[in-house]
Amino acid sequence: MSLQPRLIPAHEYRRERWRNGFGWTREILRWPEGGDDWDWRLSIAEIEQDGPFSAFPGVERELVLLHGHGVRLRFDDGEVSEVLPPHGRVRFAGERTACGELVDGLTHDFNLMWRRDRVDAELWHRPLVGSMVLFVEPGETWVVHVLSGHAHATGSDARCNAAAGDTLLFPAGATRARFALDGGGEVLVIRLRTRAD
Repeated sequence: MSLQPRLIPAHEYRRERWRNGFGWTREILRWPEGGDDWDWRLSIAEIEQDGPFSAFPGVERELVLLHGHGVRLRFDDGEVSEVLPPHGRVRFAGERTACGELVDGLTHDFNLMWRRDRVDAELWHRPLVGSMVLFVEPGETWVVHVLSGHAHATGSDARCNAAAGDTLLFPAGATRARFALDGGGEVLVIRLRTRAD
């Protein structure tokens, strides 16, 4: 059976309040889908005021600034991380106590979360100029979030067209799968790999 890329358009993201009520999240996808026992989760956080981040014990997080003037994270151990334009980022453990301070107004931040005992994750910010090829190994899932411009993804017999703000999912199979990606703009590329027991 052939594997095909899946388009998740921005208008289908589900908007909900943070656990602690200090902001909003537009959930792109959680895997497995449905329920709270996910292995990994993608969302866009809308940080609208200074305040604490929700705690996620056992979870690793990576935050990438999408829009706004930035946010400063103050951790309870004294560390301070600034996530500044154009696409600043920070990676931290979900159980760390962190307080976010807005630099100058509302920000939108891409939020990747994964359970460290189940999944290994890597995230890259890349220009998309012309074509690239993704090889998805068994046990992996790749995700491409379009920051600007447009992207076209092709599997063995299907093509998905994504605009800025949309997300493309490249699923794992029983054998190595090849996908082509082309277009113009900037993307976040994420590789999620199931940990071997």
